[in-house]
Amino acid sequence: MRRIDFIHLHPDWPALTWQAPALARLLPEVRHQQGRLLGRMNQLGFDLRQTATLDALSADALATSAIEGERLDAAQVRSSVASRLGLPTAGLPAPSRDVEGIVHITLDATRNADQPLTAQRLLAWHAALFPTGLSHDRPLTVGAWRPASAGPMQVVSGPMGSERVHFVAPDAARLPGEMERFLAWLNGWPPPAAQPAGPSAAAELDPLLVAAIAHFWFVTIHPFADGNGRIARAIADLALARADGSPDRFYSMSAQIQAERREYYLVLERQQRAPSTDITPWLIWFLSCLLRAIRRADDAQNAARQAADHWERLNTLPLNLRQRAVLTRMLGPFEGFLNTSKYGKLAKCSPDTALRDIRELLTWGVLVRNDAGGRSTSYRLADPDAPLTP
Repeated sequence: MRRIDFIHLHPDWPALTWQAPALARLLPEVRHQQGRLLGRMNQLGFDLRQTATLDALSADALATSAIEGERLDAAQVRSSVASRLGLPTAGLPAPSRDVEGIVHITLDATRNADQPLTAQRLLAWHAALFPTGLSHDRPLTVGAWRPASAGPMQVVSGPMGSERVHFVAPDAARLPGEMERFLAWLNGWPPPAAQPAGPSAAAELDPLLVAAIAHFWFVTIHPFADGNGRIARAIADLALARADGSPDRFYSMSAQIQAERREYYLVLERQQRAPSTDITPWLIWFLSCLLRAIRRADDAQNAARQAADHWERLNTLPLNLRQRAVLTRMLGPFEGFLNTSKYGKLAKCSPDTALRDIRELLTWGVLVRNDAGGRSTSYRLADPDAPLTP
């Protein structure tokens, strides 16, 4: 009898199952928060929605690469995304081929989510991910399933001689059939004849479950010699875009996974070694992570709306460029209070100029002096409802 070390060796694979009662509260809550966020975003102006989409797609491309240890230039990523969305790119650097590749995959997955995911499309994604045909300066089979000549596909960690094997992928000979079955399920096509059944038909499942199952199923097959994690997350994003019913992105699942990277890999590894094809623990983790991603995006958009309301009032004042730059920082992520020294650093100006600018902002009612005086003098933004005196 074959030893079951990994889930894909189980005789019931790929008939993935789960305990519906365990998801009975979580799945509706994620759906509720998803609908709430999308409803709020649809109430925003066109410019804010575009900025939110640009932010989410840029975060996705950056984070999905960072999860795998690939650090991309954030400005290049934003430049590539903005260009593809038809947004201004003035002042942004030209993106590299590596950046263009991951941005192409990210946007194709989400902006064209209504199109079938075919083997040809996946192979094109893989080729875009490795434009030089190299992975960590080593030659890589690009735009094709991993060949048998490459040997067993293993995910390992640790120093040479003391490696720990986290996962061993299915044999290369199984890949055509495995991928045919997976793509048929995801696209709602009839399953290949004379092959084991997969999980319940995707069309009969909640689309959020489809995203979670698709991510796990694909990463288990591990059809490429490298890049499987990034493409698995792109497939999940494609399914999430279908679930949202919109090509616009307002949250980043990859950014949340990056924030929880250690737990992500632990859950995946534990699930790969499960004694059955029940993937309830993975589904709970994925949906919980998605819920946190949506809430994180909601918080960010609340802050963006508040900043927009502030600027609607501030634009009635004769602010100079230094003041605009500092207020922009204060209306975003900003730690502590403002003081003359911090103002000078942010605005790149002398202490005297900083003090003069601050006094104007105090006079207009934009800033309020905190109670402490002397060397501890600091300032905060006035209440957004407080009157301004130009």
